Amino acid sequence: MKSPIDLDELRLARSFATELYKAKLQTQYAGRIRREPMARIGLRPWHRDPYALYEQIRARPELSPGRFPHTHVTVTHAVCSQVLRSRDWGTTPREQVGRSTGEIDLSLLELNPPDHTRIRRVAAPAFTPRRMAAYEPTIEKQVHTFLDAVPRGGRFDLQRTLAGPLPIMVISDLLGVPDADSDTFIRYGTALGRALDGITSLHHAHQALGAKRSLEAMFRRLLAERETDPRDDLLTLLAGEKGQGIKAVEMLPLCQLLLVAGFETTVNLIGNAVHQLMLHPDQWRLLADDPSLASAVVEETLRYDPPIQLTSRTALQDNEIAGRHFPAGEWIVTVIGGANRDPEAFASPDRFDITRTDGSDHLAFSSGIHYCVGAPLARLEAEVALRVLAERMPTLRLAGRVPMRTSRVIRGVRRLPLTA
Repeated sequence: MKSPIDLDELRLARSFATELYKAKLQTQYAGRIRREPMARIGLRPWHRDPYALYEQIRARPELSPGRFPHTHVTVTHAVCSQVLRSRDWGTTPREQVGRSTGEIDLSLLELNPPDHTRIRRVAAPAFTPRRMAAYEPTIEKQVHTFLDAVPRGGRFDLQRTLAGPLPIMVISDLLGVPDADSDTFIRYGTALGRALDGITSLHHAHQALGAKRSLEAMFRRLLAERETDPRDDLLTLLAGEKGQGIKAVEMLPLCQLLLVAGFETTVNLIGNAVHQLMLHPDQWRLLADDPSLASAVVEETLRYDPPIQLTSRTALQDNEIAGRHFPAGEWIVTVIGGANRDPEAFASPDRFDITRTDGSDHLAFSSGIHYCVGAPLARLEAEVALRVLAERMPTLRLAGRVPMRTSRVIRGVRRLPLTA
């Protein structure tokens, strides 16, 4: 017998769908009719090159009005850095999906001190330099294993062969997630990563909620196991902190964030780095001739084509930025991808140059208290992957069209066809 239809749920779903498609229409109107750069960033065809749109914003005042009331946009490196570092500016939870579809909790990304400080302190020991150094041989061995599967002279997709599986293997091992399935986790990461842009359709809402529930069920089971069977992994560390450094209700959102952020950023960092090297053959030749330049490639990619393009902060109290007064509750969208190409901060910022000496001050991993806790791991994985790739496949080249992800927040290639 069918269960009775819940009229309240139907009303909520209808209201959610109405607001969702209303917002999409407003974005299309703002982008295609009013030609607003911030609206165009996630729309075809402009999503392929958001940097041209950032230059349109740069031509305006350094803090220009955003699309919505009480919001402002900046692509200026100095202003972005000041906002991200300031304790007067913080984060607030966003409503990703309505109550009819559940809510996506972004954990540390949406917390301010003291809760942010307390929870970050629990996770940080997993990413110490000592632990990262211990992981390097394992990462290098795994990169070789993935590349061994590439047929000599054959065509392959870097994202499916290396850039996707490697970070998933590493973060799963660090956390203590057994038998991680790359395809499944990439699907989860894509659905939840896209939620940073906001839910884009009812189908996306269904995907994101399904990913959230699946990850919650997995981590609930694994954390319960670690309480009785501790191991040398991050889940054991978290289980031991429950009720002390971290509340029970905070455990599952933190685990999900560490897993998804732990591979989503790195997948796109590796893909973007190789993509730019293929588009700039002279730079690829430099790396192929001297694979020790891999760390320089990582830093230049983080500056030139970062995986995370923008973030936002709200004024927690009245304060002043760039000589302007902002009352509490005002928002600033800090466009990291634009700040990293600010000519006031970087010489010839639109040139991809792995020998650059002024690129270390990029904001790809944010700044201040929200600086990415997993940045050392992302850097290490990308550096090892690029070094081994250059050593083993010095004649690497593009072998087809490279589709990009349609996202305002996350920038990355969907596929990267190559021949070795």
